[in-house]
Amino acid sequence: MSAGRGGPPGGGAHTGNVQRLRALSDLITPYAIRVAATLRLADLIDEGAGSAAELAQRCGADPAALERLLRHLVAKGVFAQPEPGEYALTELSRPLLTDPSGGGMRHWLDMDGGLGRSDMALSGMLQVARTGRPVYEDMFGRTFWADLEADPERGRAFDALMAAQVSLVADEVTTAYDWSGVRGVVDVGGGTGTLLAALLAKHPALRGTLVDLPSVVETGRRDLEAAGLADRCDFSSASFFATLPPGGDVYVLSRVLHDWDDEDARTILRRCAEAAETAGPSGRVLVIEQLVADQGNSPMTTAMDLRMLSVIGGRERSLDEYRALAAGAGLSLRGTIPTESGRSILEFAR
Repeated sequence: MSAGRGGPPGGGAHTGNVQRLRALSDLITPYAIRVAATLRLADLIDEGAGSAAELAQRCGADPAALERLLRHLVAKGVFAQPEPGEYALTELSRPLLTDPSGGGMRHWLDMDGGLGRSDMALSGMLQVARTGRPVYEDMFGRTFWADLEADPERGRAFDALMAAQVSLVADEVTTAYDWSGVRGVVDVGGGTGTLLAALLAKHPALRGTLVDLPSVVETGRRDLEAAGLADRCDFSSASFFATLPPGGDVYVLSRVLHDWDDEDARTILRRCAEAAETAGPSGRVLVIEQLVADQGNSPMTTAMDLRMLSVIGGRERSLDEYRALAAGAGLSLRGTIPTESGRSILEFAR
């Protein structure tokens, strides 16, 4: 794998582009960072373990292999080496600390955590490109969702990650949309209730219903009880492919539809439309998603789209694509509200 035996070219007129492409296609560093996150190296260094031998002993790694990994991450600026054999944190590695106040990246990169296997599934992208189908089940024997159900610890880690992600945009949703005339909101696929808690706290006249799978809803119940909001909330352990609790004025789908292909997404929207219809003219469906544009998409949007395709068969969509999905469920687009985070709130009604 050396340049002297047919390795990638590195000279000539195209040197700049070659170097840029090398940086873009590098797999060593992303996986080395994930290993560091999984082994909690930043936490251990922060606790005073400075040598590779001590770090290896505390995280259960091979000392020589770990030192080679650390040496690379020092070269990349992730860790520092103030003196031979001793390692220290840098500003770049502080987000790898478990403490969420540092940025909370460790949980996202933990290969034993809720998203670890989905990262590994991305290595099957060639098969995905050839077949148009997600590769997760082929690699691990179960779909992503079945894998979370089969491994409660991984499922809890995933739920925590989703709650952290929702918390970053919850304030936007509670303020950008006009909730003044809403009496009841149903958070469909609402996870552990992070968004619903924000809505109930911001709007004291609001009553909520949390809908998700049983184990997730129970965690949400405990969290809302701890926040003193459970008395204004109902809890429904159900699939969003089945009949939903009736009577809510607003049915919220926050970052749910992008997890599913068009057929499943249309079914979810149809279930929401049926339930919203029981509220009469006030019934509506809010879809909160990041929209794909005709051009000028951010790398974050395109990367998430490829993740959805490779891991679970979902997709990021354009406004027209959401409008078409909703029409198939008997809904019409009534309004679009962009938010500072890049997500959009789409309001649909019969």
